[in-house]
Amino acid sequence: MERLSATTLLPDAFQGARDDISMQLGIIWAQIKAPLIVPLLRVAVFLCLIMSLMLFIERVYMGIVIVLLKLLGRKPEKRYKWEPMKDDVELGNSAYPMVLVQIPMYNEREVYQLSIGAACGLSWPSDRIIIQVLDDSTDPTIKDLVELECQRWASKGINIKYEIRDNRNGYKAGALKEGMKRSYVKHCDYVAIFDADFQPESDFLWRTIPLLVHNPELALVQTRWKFVNSDECLMTRMQEMSLDYHFTVEQEVGSSTYAFFGFNGTAGVWRIAALNEAGGWKDRTTVEDMDLAVRASLKGWKFVYLGSVKVKNELPSTFKAYRFQQHRWSCGPANLFRKMVMEILRNKKVSLWKKVHVIYSFFFVRKIIAHINTFVFYCIILPATVVVPEVVVPKWGAVYIPSIITLLNAVGTPRSLHLLVFWILFENVMSLHRTKATIIGLLEAGRVNEWIVTEKLGDALKGKASGKAPRKPRFRIGERLHLLELGVGAYLFFCGCYDVFFGKNHFFIFLYIQAIAFFIMGFGYVGIFVPNS
Repeated sequence: MERLSATTLLPDAFQGARDDISMQLGIIWAQIKAPLIVPLLRVAVFLCLIMSLMLFIERVYMGIVIVLLKLLGRKPEKRYKWEPMKDDVELGNSAYPMVLVQIPMYNEREVYQLSIGAACGLSWPSDRIIIQVLDDSTDPTIKDLVELECQRWASKGINIKYEIRDNRNGYKAGALKEGMKRSYVKHCDYVAIFDADFQPESDFLWRTIPLLVHNPELALVQTRWKFVNSDECLMTRMQEMSLDYHFTVEQEVGSSTYAFFGFNGTAGVWRIAALNEAGGWKDRTTVEDMDLAVRASLKGWKFVYLGSVKVKNELPSTFKAYRFQQHRWSCGPANLFRKMVMEILRNKKVSLWKKVHVIYSFFFVRKIIAHINTFVFYCIILPATVVVPEVVVPKWGAVYIPSIITLLNAVGTPRSLHLLVFWILFENVMSLHRTKATIIGLLEAGRVNEWIVTEKLGDALKGKASGKAPRKPRFRIGERLHLLELGVGAYLFFCGCYDVFFGKNHFFIFLYIQAIAFFIMGFGYVGIFVPNS
C-alpha cells in the first residue's frame, strides 16, 4: 500500500514542480513585458521601419534611373567618345597602347588552364601585350602545373610572365602590388585583371581599351560577369538573381549618374596612371578592389560600366565556399567604410553630392543597412511581435515595402521570376551571415581580415561524375551542421507555434516556411556537396 502511494504521488510532485516553474516564468514575463519588452520592441520596430524606407527609396530611385536610361538610350558609347582602334602605317604597332593582363591565382588546380588560355587568346598586337600570372599557390604540384602551362604558351610566342613570391602578405592585393613593381610594367599604359576562373572573349581588349584611349578622364572600364554554372543547382540560381541586379541596376546607375561604382576586382581594365595616383593596391581590408575604386574616385577619376561586354566565370556552388565569400564581401565594405568615412568627408576634389552618394547610398544603405535590416527586421523583430501582440507593425512596413523591393530586385533576372519565393527565403538566411560579417567589419573584430579564397570546381564534378562507383563521401558532422542557422530556425519555429495557438493574423505560414529554410541550410542541404577525394 505504501509502495503504491509512493508511485502515484511522485508524478504528482513532478507535475506540481513543473506547474510551479511555469507559473513563476509567467509571472516574471508579465512583470518585464509591459515596462521593458514592449517599449524596446516598439523602438526596434520604429528603427527597422526607417531602415526599410531608406532601402525602399534607394531601390525606387535606382529603378527610375534605369527606366530613364533605357528610354533615353544613354549607352556608354554615347556618353563617352568611342572609336575603334585604327592601324597607323607610319607608327605600326607602336600606335597601340601597351596592355598588361594580370591573373592572380592561389591553388587553382581546376581552373588555371581555362584562365591562362583565355588570357593568351586575347586579340591584340603581340608585341603590345604582356600576360602576367601571379601565382601564390602553396601546393608545389599545382605550382609546377601552372608554370608548365605558362611555358607551353610562351613556346607559342605569347609574351607571358610567371611570377611568384616567397610569402602571401596582403593576399590578392599583395600579389597585384608585387606584380606592378616589375620593370616591364613601366612601359604599360593599362592593366586588365582577371581572377582565375574568368574567361574573357578574344575581342575583350578591342571593346574596352578604346574608351580609355579616347577619354583621358576615365580610370576604369568594368565589364559584366556571365555565369557558366548558374543552372548547376538552386543555390547558384539564387546567386545569379542577386548578382544580375547588382550589375544591371547598381553598377549601371552608379556609372551613368556619378561615374562611380565599386570595382568588382576582376573583368575590368584600369588606367595605370590612375591606379598609381590613387596610391596603388592596399591590403588594409579584404576588399582591396573597392578600396582602390573609392580612392581613385576621390582623386577625381571617373568610371564606366560596360554591360554589353560579358566575361564568363564560375559561381561558388558549395555552401561552405559561398559562406566564406559572403563573409568577405560583407565584412570588407563595412570595415572600409569605417576607415574611409572621414577621408571622404574631408576630400576637396569631388562634389558634395558625390560625397553623399558614396557615403550614404553606396556604403551606408547598400553595404550596411541592407544586410542588418533584412535579418533583424524579418527574422528577429517581426517574429517577436507575434509573442508581443501589443506591438503592431503597419502592413505597409511588413508587406508592401518588402514586396516592392523584392519585385524591383527580380528585374535583373526575368527567367527566375518563378523562383522569387525561394530567393526571399535564401536571402533571409544569408542575411544572418552578412549581418554578422558587417558588425565584425564595423567593430574590427576577430575575423575582420579573414581571407579564404573562394573554391572553384571547374570541371571537377563532371570528372568525378564520370568515374566508376565513387566512394561514399565522408564528412564530419561539424562541417555539415551550422548552429547559427539551426538556432534562428528554432526561434522562428517557436514563434510560429505561438502564432498557431494564440495569434490571429496567420503569420505562422511565413514563420514555418522561413524556419524550414533555416533548418535546410543549417543541416547543410544546399548547394553541391563535393566528396572528399
